Amino acid sequence: MKIEIWSDYACPFCYIGEARLEKAMNELGIKDQVNIEMRSFELDPNTSYEVVSNTEDRFAKKYGLSNSMAAERIRQIEQYGKNEGIDFKYYTTRYTNTMDAHRLTHYAAKQGNKTIAKDLFKAYFTDNLELSDKNVLKEIAVKNGLGENEVEKVLNSNEFESDVRKDETQAYSMGVRGVPYFLINGEINLSGAQNVETFKTALKQAMQDDSQNNDLSGMSCGIDGCN
Repeated sequence: MKIEIWSDYACPFCYIGEARLEKAMNELGIKDQVNIEMRSFELDPNTSYEVVSNTEDRFAKKYGLSNSMAAERIRQIEQYGKNEGIDFKYYTTRYTNTMDAHRLTHYAAKQGNKTIAKDLFKAYFTDNLELSDKNVLKEIAVKNGLGENEVEKVLNSNEFESDVRKDETQAYSMGVRGVPYFLINGEINLSGAQNVETFKTALKQAMQDDSQNNDLSGMSCGIDGCN
C-alpha cells in the first residue's frame, strides 16, 4: 500500500494527523506493509527565515482574535497533540520558513530515509527549534544516518527546491488547498487530521481495493490558516 502525505512542518494538524495515521496502521498491524511518501506543501513560502513574531500574536492577527482568545485556541490545539501522545508545545514554536526542511526531506528520501519527517516535526513542535536553522537541520539529518558533508552541500544550495515546487504544483492541480492531505493508492483521499477510526476505515478500503466514499475531510491548515 502506498500513502502520499502532503504536509508542512509548521502545520500542527499535520503532525497530529500523521500520529493518528500511524496509530491506525499499528492497530491494523499493517505498518510494515505501507510505503509512506512525504510530499511538500508550504503554507507560506514567503515566510521569513528568521523569527519575527510569536505564536499568540501571529494567531491573533491571522484570525482577527484577541490575544486571550488566540491563546485559548492554541492551547486547544496543543491538547489535540497531547491526546495523541505528543509532547506538543505549539504555543512556544519559533515560526520560520520551512523550505530547507522540505528540501532535506526530499534528499533523505533519495537516500532511502523516509522517517526523518517525524524528527523534523518533533524539532519544531516539541523542541521548539527553528527549521530554517541549517545547523538544526544538519543535526537531525546526521541523527538519521545521513552524511554530514553531503547534507551541508544540499542545505547550502537550492538542490531539491524543484522537487518541493513539483509537489505543490501537483497538490494544487488536485484541488488541495489545505494540509495534511493523504492519498492512499492514488485513489482514496483524506483531507485533514482524521480520527484514528476514520483512518482505519480508509486503510481497510484500500486493502479491499474499494475506493468508494473516498473523499473525507477533517481539521487542516491552509494558506488562510488552520481550522
